[in-house]
Amino acid sequence: MYDVVIIGAGVSGCAVARELSRYRLNICVVEKEEDVCCGTSKANSAIVHAGFDAPAGSLMAKLNVQGNEMMEALSGELDFPFQRNGSLVICLQEDEMPGLKTLYDRGIENGVKDLRIIDREELRELEPGISDDAVAALYAPTGGIVCPFAMNFAFAENAAANGVEFRFDTEVTGFCKREGYWNIKTSQGELESRYVVNAAGVYADRMHNMVSARKLHITPRRGEYCLLDHSASSLVTHTIFQLPGKFGKGVLVTPTVHGNILIGPTAEDIEDREGTNTTRAGIEELMERSGAVVKGIPFQQVITSFAGLRAHEDGHEFCIGEAEDAPGFIDCAGIESPGLTAAPAIGKMVADIIYEREQPQVNPEFTGKRRGILDPNTLSEQEHAALIKQHPAYGSIVCRCEMITEGEILDAVNRPLGAKSLDGVKRRTRAGMGRCQGGFCAPKVMELLARERNLEFLQITKSGKDSQMTAGRNKDREAF
Repeated sequence: MYDVVIIGAGVSGCAVARELSRYRLNICVVEKEEDVCCGTSKANSAIVHAGFDAPAGSLMAKLNVQGNEMMEALSGELDFPFQRNGSLVICLQEDEMPGLKTLYDRGIENGVKDLRIIDREELRELEPGISDDAVAALYAPTGGIVCPFAMNFAFAENAAANGVEFRFDTEVTGFCKREGYWNIKTSQGELESRYVVNAAGVYADRMHNMVSARKLHITPRRGEYCLLDHSASSLVTHTIFQLPGKFGKGVLVTPTVHGNILIGPTAEDIEDREGTNTTRAGIEELMERSGAVVKGIPFQQVITSFAGLRAHEDGHEFCIGEAEDAPGFIDCAGIESPGLTAAPAIGKMVADIIYEREQPQVNPEFTGKRRGILDPNTLSEQEHAALIKQHPAYGSIVCRCEMITEGEILDAVNRPLGAKSLDGVKRRTRAGMGRCQGGFCAPKVMELLARERNLEFLQITKSGKDSQMTAGRNKDREAF
């Protein structure tokens, strides 16, 4: 019997888990995939939005601004990368200026600090590579960039350190309300809990609709992206937006906290809730639309493309709160952009709902600090030498593109909620995220995973389940 079962180990679910771990509660996070950060949280724009886009008075606007204000302190406490690089919404025509003014007014009403409209000259000073057609921009100094994987892992690891249990490869298939608790049917058996938090991403409406007569509807909205090599890092320094349209904030061009340039997303409503394939049409759209705002984008430096799904609720609003006809079932649904930014505030809001009901005792052993994987590049030459002397694995480079050492990979595998697959290592350390996309380092990473996880080499997967990297051994094949 749990006090709280959280469905989904994305950034929202893990933020809720971390906040609830402040109290003496028996908490479990269930996730249908093999790891933390396997859904929307792994494939997004990695943007910390300032808060001028969401409608004034909406929950989305409120939590966006709150989450933005929480981000700097959180990144220090939980040791994940965050930069307040500022954002610019570009106006390309004089007749679009009213739209820019509307965004400004909305941002002021939402409480965004230091927001202002800048002219062509100041825009050129901030971003020399902006299109010659640009006439003005909305400048938000509070906008930022973050590593979404690191942020998600930070919440999860801190929650686990404070006693939260995680169950992976566990898909929720049904619910039954009993006297004072929920019986939760899963692919790995049944669980019982007094509260359920539904943070299931693009599947959150299915979870909700199993227990409530007041239905939710979520549409998977696919967004495609291109990632440019480090060699293009000087292209822009701010996050560059276009004026938003019917399907969102449009194609952006932004630096990442790791020195790449990210372009995207497109916006296409689809039916497939696992439809993360990229398309030729989508990539061509990215190239055309981003090129209209930023000059000289070196598309020959694209090292990978990918797609993510946003959980678009019909009303384009966060759905957070207890289902009216299902006591103890708390929705955290419709979390699309700016969901990553809002995640810390979402976690606090959901935790407060349960706290107000239960008044649980404070967890006396709670720690709000977490230390991430050590980056040897942050050390002085003397400190680096001392580290290698004590731990020789930090002197062995495995991923040449990103300069990731064996020591970092071993840390990623062996820490709480450690990596179990190639993608798990990649998201925690960036081994395999560089120019060669794992072409060089994958075999060595697989070797380390097999050794540390006590697995056969053939058992190593790309991302769990049936994604084995190898089909067999050459020497075992029959002669032709």
